[in-house]
Amino acid sequence: MAQVPRTRVPRLHRERHATTRVGWLRAAVLGANDGLLSTASLLVGVAAAGVSRSVVLTTGVAGLVAGATSMAVGEYSSVSSQRDAEEADLSAEREELATAPRSELAELQGIYMRRGLSVDLAGQVAAELTAHDALGSHARDELGLNPEDLARPVQAAVTSAVSFSIGAVIPILCVVLAGRSLRIVTCVVITLIALAVLGAVGAELGNASRQRGALRVLIGGAIAMAVTTLVGRVVGSNV
Repeated sequence: MAQVPRTRVPRLHRERHATTRVGWLRAAVLGANDGLLSTASLLVGVAAAGVSRSVVLTTGVAGLVAGATSMAVGEYSSVSSQRDAEEADLSAEREELATAPRSELAELQGIYMRRGLSVDLAGQVAAELTAHDALGSHARDELGLNPEDLARPVQAAVTSAVSFSIGAVIPILCVVLAGRSLRIVTCVVITLIALAVLGAVGAELGNASRQRGALRVLIGGAIAMAVTTLVGRVVGSNV
């Protein structure tokens, strides 16, 4: 009896795609950048008013706690809304597959035809994928969702809070370690360096230009701290 040749499955090479990191990367970069810049701006503004180190330090710690909590709550709320929408779409698709399977099969076939497959091949692919995983096929190709990788609100909230806190610690340490006459300059310089590094790292993780990523946060950070320093000096001299 002749043996049926076994089809060999080709070995896949490992690929590096930024899209697999979008969820946590967005939360981490946003949190660290916000923690660093908002806390530094707050501290240089207060320090420019000529208050004591204890007041500046208390302001920084309060800003860290309030900011990290706010980031966590805001991110959790935002990502929870996204997940609710994703689950609602999947639920609606699941109901349509149960009540109108033929229409859903034709819809999937039409999607593949618009991508360039012939009528017969699109129909065959749609039928086989539907038999294998109907909901998953429609979720990916119709809705653009991966049922196994929906938005994760808890992960986003924790990532935002932790990254914000890490970013906020840097300018606080500047205030603690630098003398009264150097606290503003030290805080500004270290913050700008940290912002540039953070922007470059975020761009690198996202497979983008490191120079462009560093420059855009550097310019924004410099403007923010310049404005708060000016406000602090004006308010401090008039209160």
